[in-house]
Amino acid sequence: MTAFFQKTRKKSYDLFSGYSHYVPGIKGTVGLILLLLAGNLMGSAVVFLFGIFFSADDALTYGPLLAYPVMFIPPMAYASFMSRRNELFDTGYALDSNNFGKAGGWLMAIMVSVATLAVGFLMDPVNAALPKMPESLEKILENMVSDGPLWVSLLSVSVMAPFFEEWLCRGMILRGLLRKMHPVWAMVISSFCFALIHLNPWQGIPAFVLGMLFAYVYYKTGSLKLTMLMHCVNNTFAVIVGQIDSLKDVDFMFQIMDRWQYISLLAASLVIIVLFVDIVWKNIPMKSPEGNMDIITTEDMDTPDSRQSGTL
Repeated sequence: MTAFFQKTRKKSYDLFSGYSHYVPGIKGTVGLILLLLAGNLMGSAVVFLFGIFFSADDALTYGPLLAYPVMFIPPMAYASFMSRRNELFDTGYALDSNNFGKAGGWLMAIMVSVATLAVGFLMDPVNAALPKMPESLEKILENMVSDGPLWVSLLSVSVMAPFFEEWLCRGMILRGLLRKMHPVWAMVISSFCFALIHLNPWQGIPAFVLGMLFAYVYYKTGSLKLTMLMHCVNNTFAVIVGQIDSLKDVDFMFQIMDRWQYISLLAASLVIIVLFVDIVWKNIPMKSPEGNMDIITTEDMDTPDSRQSGTL
């Protein structure tokens, strides 16, 4: 009996497999979002306490480094508990797989990075059509990407945000919903959740569009590494632009381009997205209409289903 429990729990201590046997549906998704909101209150309390002992500016600058890990403690603890409860009896689905098809991992990494930047550029006229951002929110975002220390911006925006948000929105929510409903609806709902956790339309609308691209890549590859990379590329680009003095006062790309150059880049970005979606669709075969997440059974906790070639 002891050997049996050791076998089934062995892999639960690595980075992602401790959550593989929790496959949330709609109720589970709502529960995870509510737990994240509770965690957000916890993170805010930690930042508030930090501000008591240090200055308000320090709390604003270093707060995200404290808030991000804390706010995800409730949903991650709950998902881990549910997965451990289910792992002896239910089939699990890996949060991270390597189904890259003929392209292989490194080529896929390059393609998804380019596609991410293309979608980001396509969102520029959409962002320009939104009402002016409130000054309080603008100050917070500027502090995150341009006004604070570069290492803090990169750690919080380019590392922590992609890791924790992709774990939740793709690794848990999308992976679970793909088992419960049509893939398109699973992608839409998970992307809506991704937009919702940003708590404002200025970030939420671009997040929904990018979330659909991330969801498509996850559906086809099962790779959480790829969606984390895409999220990192998008956020890091914003940080880099924010660090360039000549661009700090630029809100939209059309402000630094002539009309036809801007239109040409928009058209090129659209072509890139269409080609990317088509190439991925044709070159990565589906193991299941529910997505290319590797199956983990209770009889084989250490070795997921056969994985297609490609490493990352």
